[in-house]
Amino acid sequence: MKTETQTTGEQKGFYKLSSLQRIGFGSGDLAQNLIYQTVSMYLLIFYTNVFGISATAAGIMFLVVRVIDVIWDPIVGAFVDKKNPKMGKYRSYLILGGIPLTGFAILCFWNGFSGSLLYAYITYVGLSMIYTLINVPYGALNASLTRDTDEVTKLTSTRMFMANMGGLAVGYGVPILVQYLSPNGKINSPESAQAWFITMTLYAIAGLLLLVFCYTQTKERVVMDVKETENVKVSDLWTAFKHNGPLRILAFFFITAFAMMAIGNAAGSYYMIYNVQAPEMLPYFMALGSLPAFIFMPLVPAIKRAIGKKQLFYVFLTIAILGMIMLYIISVIPALRSQVWLVLVAQFIKSTGIIVATGYMWALVPEVISYGEHATGKRISGIVNALTGIFYKAGMALGGVVPGLVLAYVGFDKDNTITQSAFAEQGILWLVVVIPAILLLVAMFIISKYELDDAVIDKINHEIESRHKN
Repeated sequence: MKTETQTTGEQKGFYKLSSLQRIGFGSGDLAQNLIYQTVSMYLLIFYTNVFGISATAAGIMFLVVRVIDVIWDPIVGAFVDKKNPKMGKYRSYLILGGIPLTGFAILCFWNGFSGSLLYAYITYVGLSMIYTLINVPYGALNASLTRDTDEVTKLTSTRMFMANMGGLAVGYGVPILVQYLSPNGKINSPESAQAWFITMTLYAIAGLLLLVFCYTQTKERVVMDVKETENVKVSDLWTAFKHNGPLRILAFFFITAFAMMAIGNAAGSYYMIYNVQAPEMLPYFMALGSLPAFIFMPLVPAIKRAIGKKQLFYVFLTIAILGMIMLYIISVIPALRSQVWLVLVAQFIKSTGIIVATGYMWALVPEVISYGEHATGKRISGIVNALTGIFYKAGMALGGVVPGLVLAYVGFDKDNTITQSAFAEQGILWLVVVIPAILLLVAMFIISKYELDDAVIDKINHEIESRHKN
């Protein structure tokens, strides 16, 4: 194991990070979210209402792409663990993958081959594969900066704060910009195609610049020696999954959490346009999906110290469910649904719980990496992040296919930009509230099985460092 010489007051491997280093690392998630959140929130409505393919075809495509990811992710994980590029073991991919990611993101929102399923498949598959080539090593970069659990919590809080800056820029900014650039002021009509293309171009270029900044501000300090990387192979993923119990728990939490978020995000535009009948309020509704992060994520380290990590999950998952119950009640009572401010309050409460719970889950990834290293002697950060990637993309697959199939089932009319049938509105409400709430209950049960508290992780990390001193 290779660890950089520590500064005064630091134990080997337990490095302290500056504010600029935390912000620099977090800028990588901000960059990725400018693309990921745009795809998650708006690609389905772009495909159905602008590009011109059916909800069923789009949903199936999302599922196919995620199946490809199941094959691709472990290959990428083993590749980045095994290779040692001169630009950095993990951070080099921020540049090498950032450039093609920018191109594919722009092409996904280009309407030059309107209605072509083949074009949609090529560009979306390409986007997803290149995204993995950045996201897996970026996740591994987190575990290479320090072993210190308090520093990891601070780093994760900063990262999620900045990730939600990306979510806010997308949730609020994208519909406003598309509406402004669209000749008819809508985001859900073929006439808005050029507006979508320009908007995604601006966001993708901004993301690339942020990835470059992340590269300049991060440095890997806890990584495998070159000799240790020679034995890394794709099958290590399945070995890790089989023998690392905490990793299995975290993986299943990822699939439920990301399915919940992806389904809700994909349905948000439909909900505000057709159910609430307030498309002008869509930017505010989407912005509230990220806004609570700026209030609560800086408080996460203190909250975790006060109540513990499992209780943190319980409290905020419960808050999210309560927000969804409020949103459902408001939506089925016409007199309440017309009060848009109530919809926004419920969205804020729901988002507060989701943001904190799903944001803090990333702090557990370095823990399960250390747990595996303690048991096997291999710090296979890329492999572990590939495995979590498979599960969160499986969640995204559900988030892609479920909305498409539900909309097809309830008879959604993609040609109607103003109203839908009562049954279609009910289906949209299932996607925004009912299905996500069920998934949150499942997630709460899964995380109850996670047994790595801070004392156990600190002991494991100190024992690992002691081995390397001998």
